[in-house]
Parts: sequence; C-alpha cells; structure tokens
Amino acid sequence: MNISKFEQRVLHALAQGGSIHFERGPNGKVLSVVCFTRDGHVLTDCSLPLFERLKKRRFIRSKNGRPYQVTRLGVQSVRSQLDNR
Repeated sequence: MNISKFEQRVLHALAQGGSIHFERGPNGKVLSVVCFTRDGHVLTDCSLPLFERLKKRRFIRSKNGRPYQVTRLGVQSVRSQLDNR
C-alpha cells in the first residue's frame, strides 16, 4: 500500500502512543486537528487533508468522542523503525 512520507511520520508517532486531538464545528464536521506525540510535543506534519486521508483509509479511529488513535491496520501499514515499540 502506498503511504506518503507525511502519513508515515504521523502513523509512526501514533503507533508509539500519540493521539490526534480534534475540534468539531456546529455541523459536526472536524474543523481542526492537532497531533500530539506520546511525550506531549505537537507534530506539525498533521494537517486536515492528511487526517481525512488517514481516516478514509481506516488507519485511525476515535472511540466515544475521544482523540483519534492508530488502528491495527494502521500499525501494520507503517514501516517499522528501530525506536517503534
């Protein structure tokens, strides 16, 4: 599966325990997203179009209105790196 460099970077941060926090508008659509690493740093590579692509491919999901986290499919799709847990 083809995954861009930015998608790889975001999925890798999520696979290590990060999360994507979002803000919804009055119509229920996601207006803005912020990706946090497990250390609490903000990952600037995560944009709204990138978020939509990851969500469309089912690499991330949210349960009960909580921040988005990586799915099992997302973990399997990301290339392994030495510091991945």
